[in-house]
This record gives sequence, structure tokens and C-alpha cells, in this order.
Amino acid sequence: MDLLTFSLHNVFALLQQMSVFLVIAYLFTKSPFFRSFHIQTLHPRQLLLLYFIFSVFSILGTYFGLQVSGAIANTRAIGAVLAGIIGGPLLGGAVGLTAGLHRFSLGGFTAVSCGISTTMEGLIGGLVHLYLLRRYQQHRLLSPTVAFLTTLVAEVTQMVIILILAKPFDQAVALVRIIALPMILANSCGAAIFVSIIRDQRKMYDELSVTFSAKALKMAERTVAILGRGLDNETAQEVASVIWEETGVGAVAITDREKVLAFVGQGDDHHLIGTGISSSQVKKAIREDRIVYADGGEKKWRCSLSEGCPLGSVLSVPLRVDNELVGTINLFEPKNKLFLVTNRTLGEGITKLLSDQLLYSRYIEQKNLLTTAELKLARAQVSPHFLFNALNTIIAIIRKDSDRARDLLLHLSNFFRKNLKQTGDLATLEEELNHVQSYLVIEKARFEDRLQLEMDIDPTLMSLRLPVFTLQPIVENAIKHGISAMLGQGVIRLAVVRQSGSVRITVEDNAGNFIERGLKGLGLNIVEKRIKNLCGKNHGLEITCIPQERTEIAITVPEGGCG
Repeated sequence: MDLLTFSLHNVFALLQQMSVFLVIAYLFTKSPFFRSFHIQTLHPRQLLLLYFIFSVFSILGTYFGLQVSGAIANTRAIGAVLAGIIGGPLLGGAVGLTAGLHRFSLGGFTAVSCGISTTMEGLIGGLVHLYLLRRYQQHRLLSPTVAFLTTLVAEVTQMVIILILAKPFDQAVALVRIIALPMILANSCGAAIFVSIIRDQRKMYDELSVTFSAKALKMAERTVAILGRGLDNETAQEVASVIWEETGVGAVAITDREKVLAFVGQGDDHHLIGTGISSSQVKKAIREDRIVYADGGEKKWRCSLSEGCPLGSVLSVPLRVDNELVGTINLFEPKNKLFLVTNRTLGEGITKLLSDQLLYSRYIEQKNLLTTAELKLARAQVSPHFLFNALNTIIAIIRKDSDRARDLLLHLSNFFRKNLKQTGDLATLEEELNHVQSYLVIEKARFEDRLQLEMDIDPTLMSLRLPVFTLQPIVENAIKHGISAMLGQGVIRLAVVRQSGSVRITVEDNAGNFIERGLKGLGLNIVEKRIKNLCGKNHGLEITCIPQERTEIAITVPEGGCG
């Protein structure tokens, strides 16, 4: 058997053994971890789990390798290189070192060179990770081409290290002649196939997520104004109609804790508005304050009002406002139709959105507790104008650029998460700037090149303590009432500098519309009131406006911060 034939035989043997890893890769994409797995936002616990997974891949690659001339032809490099590409130099180096030490422990005249080269392969993958990040090409981290070329370079590097370090040199040369082609081709192709599996599954989940999010946000857009009037029979019926139209389920019912407030869809001839709750599943959801699901298969749903009812499954989700159970939202499907998992997830998601909208409505109504209500409004309110504009922008982008739409959805989620979950009265300047950044990413998508941001931030002031939600309302005010009314280029300048023993924060726009707007709105009034309460009576907002030229809103706070 000549060298080429022998090499090709080893290539196919390694590829055959590597099929085990590809099955594992496919099973990995079906795991709950994979669904929450995003390369750009890996958390320490996720990195630890990836370290374990790729280390096992690399070690198994050694065990499944072929014994060749006192060495092992293997697929160990796949785990180390992919760990580096996905998680960066730290993860790649850690996996490479672990697999390299394991290979060293097995002995052989290439033990040292293979141990060192495996570590190097992980670091090479990590360097590719950094290169793509710095060039803002994160989308290529799961590119089969990148995985193929990176692994090819890594395997060539391994062959060079074997030639340099393995002794005797003649034996090292003979070994490299035998294993170079099989290992380079098998590992490079295997890495490309592995990444392709992950990429395709990731793309499927992302497209499903974008579609789901678009539908949920569209429902939120249609219901936000309705629930601004509170929850009663009239508004509940309108909301139920929206959910029914958007989800396409058999029927939708909304209840309070005792009776049916609204019912739309099949079975509306006997599920009457105003009657007491008859469904045992809905009663259980209220009694136990948890989601109750009867899928129509193992768990049947039977109507207690009519034997001829066409409905056969139900999802009953508790509706809470400020942690208080106020009722349920119920999605039904007919007996001859499966209850889709997407509709189940959508039902749970829209209930959370409606809860937030009802919370906003409740805050507005609490005028007898003005100070408390204003603070909660600053934390929990969803600006209708911003929400509508964000929704329309994302919906317009979804079809032509799903990756960008997903990124905008993440920023929108981050923005509202901070609005709803911020605790305490104070936040650092860095936290305030992050909040503003999430807001501006979405606004820049709407205005494109018409909105420009200039920042002059003293980096030593990032830990400065400010009243929470100080900057975002001022920036939003500049865009909403200033930049949005301009035909030309809008510029917002945000500066934070030390000045005479204090810190001066300024937000300036080039619209100059403040005089035309007149008195400060609710958002700026809340900001000023909280600055005076937490930073001292001598502090507040200073507004300077040159009509049609510029508006500047300035805040001066103690150099040591507020509180």
C-alpha cells in the first residue's frame, strides 16, 4: 500500500470515528443549554460548561485515535480549536492545555510535542475569536469556512511542532509524512461540519425567536393603549380579540379571580361573559397561582357547560399586577387540533407583557400617592411613543436583516429589563450610560444617519452615584421633542466633566426647540424632583435654549455623588 493510499485510508477511518462526535454535536443543539447559548454574551457558568464539553471532546478524540508508529493520529484538535473560536483564548487555552496534559500522560516519543501543540491549537482558535470581534465580524464565529481554515492552520502548526520537538528527528519526519494528510483533512472537515450543525440549529432558533418576538411585540403594540384604560369587561374583550387574531388559537378567555370578563372564538355561544368560572383548570391556576396546561392528549380538557363544546385543550396563565394575582388569560384549541408549543410560549409571554402594561395603568391611577407613583412610573412605564417606534422599526427590519432585528430585540429587552427590575434610588454613571446606550441603539436604527451621538465622558467618574433614570429621560426628551422634528442631521452631545469641585453633566441637541415646547414635561419634572431629593435642594436642571440652534440641559451634582 503506497503512502497516499494509506493516508486516504486513515482519513476515512478518522472521519468514521468522528461521526460519534457529530452525533453528540447534534444532541447538544437539542439541549436546553443550547437555546440560551449566545456567543456574544457567554456567562462564567456557560464558559465552565463549554470547557467541560470541549475538553471531553478532545480527550475522546485522543482515545478514538489510530495508533501509528508509536504515536496517535486523532481528532483531538476539533475540541480545542472550536473552544477557542467560540469562547476566546481563555477557553481555548484551557481546553487545549487539559487535552494536551492528557495526551502527555499517555506517553510516546511525541508526548511533549503533542501536549504543547494541542494547547497552541486552542490559543490559535482564541486568536481568531479576538480578530473577528475586533473587526465587528461576530457573525463569522460560527462560519464553517472559518472553522475549516483555522483548524487547518492549527494542524499544520502541530506538524511543525512535532518536527521541532519530537526526537529522534528521522522518526518524527516519518511520522508526519504518515499522519499529516489524514489529521489535517479529518480535523478541518470535522470542525467545519461540527460548526455547520451548530450554526444551522442556531439560525433556526433565531428565526423562530424573531418571528415569535415580532408577533408578541405586535400584540403589545395593539394592546398598550387599550390597557391604559385599566382592565374591565370592555377592555378585556378588546384584548382577547387581539390575542385571538394574532395567535390563531381556537378561543381566548380572560377572567378575573371569580368570573369571565371576555371570551372570543369557538364556544362563545355557551361561554358567556359575566358568568362564574366553571373550568377546573382555570380555578386551579388561580388557586395555586401557577400555569396550568391541558394539552388535549394525555391531559384532556372537558367543558363543564356543554357536551358539544368544540374545545379540547387549554393553557391557563395567571395574570399578575405588581405581584398581585388579578385573573387569568386562557388560550383554547379545538379537539381536532394540536396545541402548538409556539402558541404555549406565546401565551405565557404575552401574559407577562399585559401584566406590565396593567402595572403601568395602575401607577397612573395612583394619583393620591404622587411621589411614590412618579418613582414607580419612572421605573416601570413603557413610553408608548418609544415602544411604537421601536416596534415599527424592528418589524420593518425583520424581513431584510434578521440578524440585525434580533440584535435590536436584545437591546429592547435589555432596555425594558432595566426599566422594570432596577432596584434602589441610585445607580452608577456607568449603569446610566449602559441604559442610554440600549435606548440609542434602537433610536439610531429608526433615524439611521440622521442621528449622531458625541460623548465626552471623564472615565474616572464611571462610579459616580446618580439618581436612577437620570440620563435616559433627558436624552429621550432631546430626541422626541428635538431631533425628531428636524429635517437635517441631528446631533446629541453628552458630556460628564469635573468643574470647580462638582461634576457637571450636560445633554445638548442642535434642534433648539425647547422654547417652543414650553414647560418641562412629566419625565424632566421627575428627574429634577429626584435630583433635589437625593443630591440637595441646590441642585436640579439648568436649561439653556437658543431657538432653532441648540438646547442644553445641565445637571451639577456633588463630586462625591448623591445619596
